[in-house]
Amino acid sequence: MSSDYDRLVSDLAPQKFGWKGSVWVSFLILIILIGAYCYIQQVRQGLVVTDMRDYALWGIYISNFVFFVAVSLVGSLITAILRLSDVKWNTPLTRISEIIAVAAVMMAGVTIVIDMGRPDRVLNLFIHGRLQSPIIWDLLVVNTYLVISLLLLYYPLLPDLKILSKYFQKKAKLSKWYDRFSLNWTGNAKQHKIYSNATTTLSILIIPVAFAIHTVTAWLFETTYRPGWDSTNFGPYFIAGAFVAGTGAVIAVMYVLSKVYHLEKYITADHFDKMAKILVMLCLVYLYFNINEYLMPTYKSTEEEAGHLRSLYTGEYSWLFWTVIFGGLILPVIVLLFRKGRKPLPLFIVSLAVVLGAWWKRYIIVVPTLSHPFLPIQGVPESWRHYSPTLMEWMITLATLAAALLIITLLVRFLPVIPIHETAEERKLIEPSSNN
Repeated sequence: MSSDYDRLVSDLAPQKFGWKGSVWVSFLILIILIGAYCYIQQVRQGLVVTDMRDYALWGIYISNFVFFVAVSLVGSLITAILRLSDVKWNTPLTRISEIIAVAAVMMAGVTIVIDMGRPDRVLNLFIHGRLQSPIIWDLLVVNTYLVISLLLLYYPLLPDLKILSKYFQKKAKLSKWYDRFSLNWTGNAKQHKIYSNATTTLSILIIPVAFAIHTVTAWLFETTYRPGWDSTNFGPYFIAGAFVAGTGAVIAVMYVLSKVYHLEKYITADHFDKMAKILVMLCLVYLYFNINEYLMPTYKSTEEEAGHLRSLYTGEYSWLFWTVIFGGLILPVIVLLFRKGRKPLPLFIVSLAVVLGAWWKRYIIVVPTLSHPFLPIQGVPESWRHYSPTLMEWMITLATLAAALLIITLLVRFLPVIPIHETAEERKLIEPSSNN
């Protein structure tokens, strides 16, 4: 085996956490434990510990769910579409996007359970679910998407797991586990054919399922007759926003990993430049759908829609609305139009703004609409007409975000961030279908 190949394996093999990694994991676990305590209190006392009432029957939990669903689309964006297009430059990004997708869709499912006042009845969704209800559609596509995302993460790992079992031979237990999960991979032509067909099939399957999960999530809103949600534009509007959120998440994570694991030879400035251009295109598409989403209700200006739009344009949510539009969409496009803005560090900062804007955008979609129903609720306290997440809700929400980051962190600890086998083939360090 060539020294270049050995060096590549050494560069890309998982590494132990240093003290900074241990502090990071400890911090995430602490946030999760605090959130778990708050959730136990919520289960014991009921949803009264939240600020959700008859008006705001959905709150920060549902906006967080929509955010996780949006970020999970990254699996089909990077892994499937670019793989099927036979684009080679995306190889260093595929594993990262697969890991993000798995973490996000797992926490999307957890967030739905958190939002339930009676989580002990979650099995009723499976036992008594009705196909007439969009909720059961969401349940089906979320679980289907999770299974396909896990398989799309696992199958391309098989050659890498075998490589790692040899690389960690001095660590018998670790080598044994890598070898066991490699499913007796030897790298012969028959295995490569099955491997290639399975990966292609999963890449094809995940695209319609990914589109379905975001469309069905949009239908959950559209079938609830309220100002701001009464729109046939919601399906593509959600999908466009999901592409933006997912791309921003990939850029942020790839920057952090490239710095932490010193992967600048593999995740280069050219990768950041290409991802920046993709992000610009997606932001422009999403801006188009935003214009459609807000222009027509403004033009029609029915009494109910007018009240909702005033709260966004000039009312209590205006500062957040305009900050998200300009800070999370327009300003990133302007910055990324310049070459210097597409450098790794500026792009990382822009991607964080995009992801943060994407989260708050989901909050804007959910909360203001609930404050302006077509049929105002009678005989309730004035405080019920306004929603602001309680400390309990914030801590539980932060715990789900920390859990997603912990899943990503642990997967990165034991799996190669960049596909070793594919990278070696592309650099002609091994022959395709060779026994490595």
